[in-house]
Amino acid sequence: MKRTSARLADGREIIYFDEAEDRPEPPADPRGLPPREAAPEARFDPLLREWVVMAAHRQGRTHLPPSDDCPLCPSTPDRPTEVPAPAYDVVAFENRFPSLASRDGAGLEGVGELEPSRRPAAGRCEVLCFSSDHRASFTDLPPERVRTIVDAWADRTAALSALPGVEQVFCFENRGAEIGVTLHHPHGQIYAYPFTAPRTERMLASALEYRERTGGDLLADNLAAERRAGLRVVSESAHWTAFVPAAARWPVEVHLYPRRRAGSLPELTGAERDDFAPFYLDLLGRLDRLFGAPLPYVAAWHQAPVRAEPGLAYLHLEVFSVRRAPGKLKYLAGSESGMGVFVSDVLPETTARRLREAAP
Repeated sequence: MKRTSARLADGREIIYFDEAEDRPEPPADPRGLPPREAAPEARFDPLLREWVVMAAHRQGRTHLPPSDDCPLCPSTPDRPTEVPAPAYDVVAFENRFPSLASRDGAGLEGVGELEPSRRPAAGRCEVLCFSSDHRASFTDLPPERVRTIVDAWADRTAALSALPGVEQVFCFENRGAEIGVTLHHPHGQIYAYPFTAPRTERMLASALEYRERTGGDLLADNLAAERRAGLRVVSESAHWTAFVPAAARWPVEVHLYPRRRAGSLPELTGAERDDFAPFYLDLLGRLDRLFGAPLPYVAAWHQAPVRAEPGLAYLHLEVFSVRRAPGKLKYLAGSESGMGVFVSDVLPETTARRLREAAP
């Protein structure tokens, strides 16, 4: 794989991951972009003890443009885009409308809160384009391209983890307007948070409590229990297991774990990366066959924070959807939105059985 780093017209970094070593060097960005002015801030909620990011500038971000005006397609002589090259395999670049951006703390005086709680939402947000084909979806990609994407995820995780102030790197993909996608081009995003995400903190706290109480490894033991029971296992390969968790919150929810413990994407071996590609593509195919239509979903990688205690985090991918039946969506209603208590409409065992039956 050929890796090429360059700069866009406003100074943002762009990185090309090309499968062919002889790909020409990308051209310069010809656009006259204004200077970057993103100034997101983080405010601490003292009741839940969580950081909330305020990014008001994102109100003006691109929203569902027509296909002939997509900013993620390759550039043409008469229409420059976010990707100056005329063709690409996989490309990552800093988001033009980031939720996180490095800046100093000037102007962040208190606004009447209980205690000073404002700070710059420092960090970085990147867009990762999976293909130059606007009409493609992740499930349409060949295994070789998925392997390139895994390498790109690992590359960006390592690079962003090394930035000052970054505490956790989160790679994810959204597909479908029902999920909230604002650009249909096949792509995902990568967030480099200046704090550890609340869900990760809670998971690691559970793992620590379990280790102190039993001497065991919570996530590894949970994976082993699911494999022994087999009720909710969807599929297995030489290096990966996919199962529906026993307490699934979403009507469609599948977790993918490597058999060997790894804390983060860069720790995956070449064999594990090779095996993931066809394994994940098979799962995406099953998900689309579940209701006879492309399934809207979020695919979220959970990996160790930068300074996590060793042996607690276990890399895994969680894929979930708001669709509960053909033409029906799962809305986060009163219990879910108001109290954070999920009420599931579908038994996890039923979802697992239907996904097993959806094999090609």
